[in-house]
Amino acid sequence: MKFATRINSYYRTGEKNIDRVFDQFQHVGLTHVDLNYPEHVVDISAEEMKAKLDAHDLKLNGTALRFRNDFINGDLGNQDPALAGEALKLCYEACDYCRTCGGDTVTIWLGHDGFDYSFQIDYTLVFDNLVKAFQAVCDYAPDLHISIEYKPYEERSYAYIDTMGLTGMILNAVDRENLGVTLDYCHMLMKHENPAMATDIFGRAGKLYGIHLNDGYGVMDDGLMIGMATPVKTLEMLFYLKKYAFDHAIYFDTFPIIEDAEGECAHNLAMMKLMNDSLESVGQEKIQSVIDANDALAAAALVRELFCAMGR
Repeated sequence: MKFATRINSYYRTGEKNIDRVFDQFQHVGLTHVDLNYPEHVVDISAEEMKAKLDAHDLKLNGTALRFRNDFINGDLGNQDPALAGEALKLCYEACDYCRTCGGDTVTIWLGHDGFDYSFQIDYTLVFDNLVKAFQAVCDYAPDLHISIEYKPYEERSYAYIDTMGLTGMILNAVDRENLGVTLDYCHMLMKHENPAMATDIFGRAGKLYGIHLNDGYGVMDDGLMIGMATPVKTLEMLFYLKKYAFDHAIYFDTFPIIEDAEGECAHNLAMMKLMNDSLESVGQEKIQSVIDANDALAAAALVRELFCAMGR
């Protein structure tokens, strides 16, 4: 498996020097990096960033759009055509930066496309505008994976692209081969989705371009360490990642605020190994046979077996 995290997981602890952050990434055993665009790359050219990654034996997984400042009332779906155009331009720039740095995935989270009040937006107009914008980005960078990261709320009370269902509708309407989805574990818990279900459906369709792993309690974007709140759901999600031979980097989207960032990342790596070894020990075929049986008691016995298999 390939593992990535984001620079600002370390920035939260006060470390601002990218070279020192990359040293820590390399030390803890990460293989890939995700960069928020543009906030992580200000004053650093793509060529310079590529050289820094190479020097630390790291690869770029991809860039992730961050719309700030003027976009608080909408991103690609902004009903001001000038601002929507600026958001689209930012996506093009993120594609160029990603390509030059050797990445292959541009993740688009539309944190401000949504609403806070009834009668505030024209729902079908925003849908149509988003479809056109995603078509434009996909056509601009046909060599890259363009990936939609959905979230039910935050920054807006209601996000527009909020569920696996709405995301699937957008994918169908856009109808581009290089458009897919990034699943964020906490975001799905917030929407009371089961992460494994979305992984199975998008994985079978070949549209699973990104995984953000973390944990939480389903009320907010907790970003807790992996396996600390809902380990059974994490195990089931990993089963489907293995079933569909997911080969992109798994991105640790956890938020070390009190905890030591390097220690938290080390935990995530250790937990991933434990869970992966457990799944390997029990075997994909046996796990699938329990799923096929549609028997809650058999599923409970499987969970006990998976937990007992950890650390053997």
